[in-house]
Amino acid sequence: MTQFRPLILEALQELASHKLRTLLTLLGMIFGVGAVIAMLNIGEGAEREALKLIDSMGLRNLIVEGKKFDDAELKEIRQESLGLTLADVNAAAQTLPFVVDHSAERQIKTQSVYSDFASADVDVVGVTASHFALSNMRPQAGRLLSEQDNAELAQVAVLGASAARQLFPGQDAVGEFVKINHLWAQVVGVLDEPYLGKDEFQGVKIGGDATRIFVPLATSLKKLNGPELASELDVIKLKIADDTDPMVAAKAVAQLFKLRHGEAEDYQMVIPAALLAQQKQTQQIFNIVMACVAGISLLVGGIGIMNIMLANVLERTKEIGLLRAVGATRQNIKMQFIAESFTISVLGGLLGVFFGLVLSEIIGFYSGWAVSWSMLAIFLSLGICLAVGVGFGVFPAIKASQLSPIEALHSD
Repeated sequence: MTQFRPLILEALQELASHKLRTLLTLLGMIFGVGAVIAMLNIGEGAEREALKLIDSMGLRNLIVEGKKFDDAELKEIRQESLGLTLADVNAAAQTLPFVVDHSAERQIKTQSVYSDFASADVDVVGVTASHFALSNMRPQAGRLLSEQDNAELAQVAVLGASAARQLFPGQDAVGEFVKINHLWAQVVGVLDEPYLGKDEFQGVKIGGDATRIFVPLATSLKKLNGPELASELDVIKLKIADDTDPMVAAKAVAQLFKLRHGEAEDYQMVIPAALLAQQKQTQQIFNIVMACVAGISLLVGGIGIMNIMLANVLERTKEIGLLRAVGATRQNIKMQFIAESFTISVLGGLLGVFFGLVLSEIIGFYSGWAVSWSMLAIFLSLGICLAVGVGFGVFPAIKASQLSPIEALHSD
């Protein structure tokens, strides 16, 4: 490094003497590195957002949802199937060994929801106590629903963060009461505010829990009647064992429900693990395309470095001849030109990192995509930039070192 430092300083002086040419050469490296960083940052952001979205669904869950039909279709279907029921949940838990936990959800048709402070247009759902764990929900205040609440048909409720703000503006909701249709329920907990950048993932609706009110499922079945032909449940979640392939488990669950529902297609299955795999495949294709674009930019930048170095060799032919005449070896000449290539690469890489971070934020701001800074992106792009820059600078360096001292001194 002690011997290389003077070469770097000399290279900086040489580049400074041709500012415009140096700037034009740097642009290729700046755009190339910036494209690599932006691509990887966007990819990292997309992956983290996908994991957040999947986390709200439960990666190890299988989700069975009841389909919506008009009244005429529903009457025909009810002749074959009662829709999703608690019996379906029990059958899956008892006959499928890979099911380690389960939950059930029932949507309640509401005419009015209000408190002593305000009214709100929110959804109300009846759930089992296990629903919160399978959906990765945590309380911000108070507690969640319990098995005892279901067993006792307790008139209690857990509010989503947004629902709590609407019904109790500026108030502590825990301990207060809300009226759901004709039923008064005491608030025992408020959920954490979920952060989901999207309301759907791979075409599947997600989220909405912040604007929901959760009551015990048994209470909703006994005290909050639904439409006459409505199924007992709207959503069933089955958590599968870690050593079980989700796709294999999904086939077994589908076969069980097919038999129980008389082959009526009144439900659909969502497999979060399959959605995540699909997202990763899509992101991989995006990364490959962007990598090709970034690679072309870096290649153009490398060609630019080779051009400027070849021009330097031609301009400094007499200088090279003089250096050789006073004792400089071919290795000295070669290292001098490689040092210039290295210096250009470092400058282009550092400026490219700054450009890439700014570009990432601009793309994220205008497109709405999630962007996450990645140290891997920075180090990888700098490494590729240095490799390309020095690699393309080797040929001009070798050409300069092979010049004959006598011919170089006599050149015009």
